[in-house]
Amino acid sequence: MSEPITTPTELSVPEVARLAADVLDGVGRAVVGKRRELELVLAAILAGGHVLLEDFPGLGKTLAARSFAQTLGLDFRRLQFTPDLLPADVTGSFVFDQRISDFEFRAGPVFAGLLLADEINRTPPKTQSALLEAMQEHQVTVEGTTFPLPDPFCVLATANPVEYEGTYPLPEAQLDRFLLRVPFGYLDADGEWLVLARRVQRQREEITLPAVTDAAGLRAMRRCVERVTVEESVGRYCVTLAATTRTRPEVQVGASPRGALALLLAARGLAVLRGRDYVVPEDVKDVGVAALAHRLTLRPETWMQRVSADQVARVVLDSVPVPASRLPGDGEDQGEGRRGPKVVR
Repeated sequence: MSEPITTPTELSVPEVARLAADVLDGVGRAVVGKRRELELVLAAILAGGHVLLEDFPGLGKTLAARSFAQTLGLDFRRLQFTPDLLPADVTGSFVFDQRISDFEFRAGPVFAGLLLADEINRTPPKTQSALLEAMQEHQVTVEGTTFPLPDPFCVLATANPVEYEGTYPLPEAQLDRFLLRVPFGYLDADGEWLVLARRVQRQREEITLPAVTDAAGLRAMRRCVERVTVEESVGRYCVTLAATTRTRPEVQVGASPRGALALLLAARGLAVLRGRDYVVPEDVKDVGVAALAHRLTLRPETWMQRVSADQVARVVLDSVPVPASRLPGDGEDQGEGRRGPKVVR
């Protein structure tokens, strides 16, 4: 039996970066050739958000979610979404207990540190909406009674493309609850061979990864991310990016202020992964497509032109001027900049 993990209540940025690198190395043992995608997922988790993993079947989405739960030491639940799934199957319900002659609440799978909502778009919007309160307020209300969810709580949802038969497009309100949407994509030939080789080498289907940290450790990592500073110009860059999506001719409904907030939060998580306690515009650009694309509703005529939301988001990122970032403390002896750059926390 492995010894319990003890994590300090407060962690510095270098300590969090080292822990995060160990988590990514561990998950990388199971999910081959997707380091950049895994970095985005972990950045969102550290920022306290949820992630939608949307792509074709068989690309490692479910494996990635399970691997993150193992390496982060979180209580893990997997819920397979199907057309006949009911909201109570997600949240839980009150059941009459004859022993005490009263109703007793039996918690559903949403009461977990990390919930894998597998194929979330295979269930009707009514059941999908059962996650809205959980993802936003980290609580569940059943028959007028509110139950808090574990801390930390994170949803990693997988979805097949909506062109597949038997799927339901996710409502805009549901999509907006996901901090990032991360597609995995296909591996190259060498990557696919490595998947086969590792499966043959371990001589079993399942793979078990050692825990790098635990729930207390993840809470400490999140507190560290909350201390990351953001220069005003970088924050305004996030605002401009979100606002520009609303002016694009291809877009019917652009990103809301929550989209700008998603850019900032995910960029802070990515900055910590890179060993910094401040955000630079490159961090924002690297999370830009994942944070904005799923928040865009395109005009119907763009579907005939084969224009995707990802393409529109990339155009926005390329068209908006990138501010000249300054390191904290720069400009102390430069006249009006003597007080240093404005930052927000």
